[in-house]
Amino acid sequence: MDNNTTIQRQQEASRDSAINQGLRKHMLGVYNYMCSAILLTAVTSMLVSKSPSLMALIFNTPLKWVVFLAPLGLVFYLSARLMKLKLSTARTLFFVYAASVGLMISSIFIVYSGISIAKTFFITAAAFAGLSLYGYTTKRSLSAMGSFMVMGLIGLIIAMVVNIFLQSAMMDFIISCVGVLIFAGLTAWDTQKIKEMYLHNNYQGTVAAKISIYGALALYLDFLNMFLFLLRFFGSRE
Repeated sequence: MDNNTTIQRQQEASRDSAINQGLRKHMLGVYNYMCSAILLTAVTSMLVSKSPSLMALIFNTPLKWVVFLAPLGLVFYLSARLMKLKLSTARTLFFVYAASVGLMISSIFIVYSGISIAKTFFITAAAFAGLSLYGYTTKRSLSAMGSFMVMGLIGLIIAMVVNIFLQSAMMDFIISCVGVLIFAGLTAWDTQKIKEMYLHNNYQGTVAAKISIYGALALYLDFLNMFLFLLRFFGSRE
């Protein structure tokens, strides 16, 4: 083996090491944002649920429409405008969104017992960790599965809207089962997608930070929805 070949391999090894270090830092940033948002949602939801006056204001007045529609508007705006926003603005909107979701789902502490909510949360966390790890480590492309899950998600939303009028217990059970499976698949796919976005583009600086927020938002939604669907199975009603 000549000196040129040795030097080339050393350079490749050094470059791969730098990329892996950068990827680990990037993924750590994604998970930090996501976990912080989940914590903010949980704390907001818990605190609001302990105030009867706030609960009455939110759910017994026209303010409920703001509480329910604001998260939807924020998530669409953040997804569409993230790269054009200042980093500080994007970060602030992300956490405002997480807090607004906390307001929206605060009623779960009235509907379900605290113990069952905590149990479901830890079940979701364990499942999410395993699925995200799989998405990060697998060599198999999950893009086909991801596309299928996105189509399934559209069908799921339509089924949920239809069941608002049908009020079918059986359909509700099927929706819950399908919902868990869809967001389990999306967790693995989104993790792989976040990883590949970094590897293909090697983001740096402010752009990397914004992409971390984008990835955190995707995983946050996966975790939240998987938790809410699992709560239908494991939640003990008050």
